[in-house]
Amino acid sequence: MTDDKAARLAAIRAANAARATMAHAADVDPRDAAIDAPPAVAPATLALLLAGAAAGALVAALLLPAVAPTIGTSLLGDNPKAYWYLSRSSAVVAYALLWLAMVFGLLITSKTARIWPGGPLALALHQHTSLLGLAFTLFHALILLGDRYAAASLASLFVPLGFVSHRPLWVAVGQVAFYALAVIVMSFYVKQYIGRRAWRVIHLVSFAVFGMALVHGIGAGSDTATPLVQGIYWVSGASIVFLTSYRMLVSTIARTTDRRAQRA
Repeated sequence: MTDDKAARLAAIRAANAARATMAHAADVDPRDAAIDAPPAVAPATLALLLAGAAAGALVAALLLPAVAPTIGTSLLGDNPKAYWYLSRSSAVVAYALLWLAMVFGLLITSKTARIWPGGPLALALHQHTSLLGLAFTLFHALILLGDRYAAASLASLFVPLGFVSHRPLWVAVGQVAFYALAVIVMSFYVKQYIGRRAWRVIHLVSFAVFGMALVHGIGAGSDTATPLVQGIYWVSGASIVFLTSYRMLVSTIARTTDRRAQRA
């Protein structure tokens, strides 16, 4: 065989292998691809992220007034509200990140990510927004330690119904959502040990987490009556309902098509 024929044969084999790989990728369930993919952030990086959020909140709430009382007084006054404002603003950011995590997760499982923004990128964005949402939620809670009116303690912040100074029931809903979100985030790092079925069941809880976060924001949020925050709630809630309905519709059509093909 001449070198020219050998080169053409090798090119043909490479093209066939590439087509076979593309066909196999098209048949892979994107949910299985998400399970098999490694975590987007290393465990050490996640620990540093959460530790940084907690340390930042604790320094701002506890150490700054103690070590720099003059600065604290000049910035915050006799009746400081900066901590309350920081808690409210970080809550909005945490909710927006949770919403984006849900959006990217639903795009992956509905195969829409193949069109935009691409499966690997959507999966990475899904994980990163989940991790950042958890970090901002932690900051949102801990920064309240500096608010004199709230008079919060660590126990009241992390024990459901322990925070009694402001709408305890709605706050408790948010506290439960925080713990559930933490379990979902940690499942990225143990999915090879718990198996596909358990991982999927845990991720189904994310719908409840989003619902609890929305209820917590409406019931406990001080800005619920403002048009901007109401718009955020309406847009985020409606988009999740739409994407979830679309995912269920596509799954139903696919199952029906498979049954008809098997009968034929």
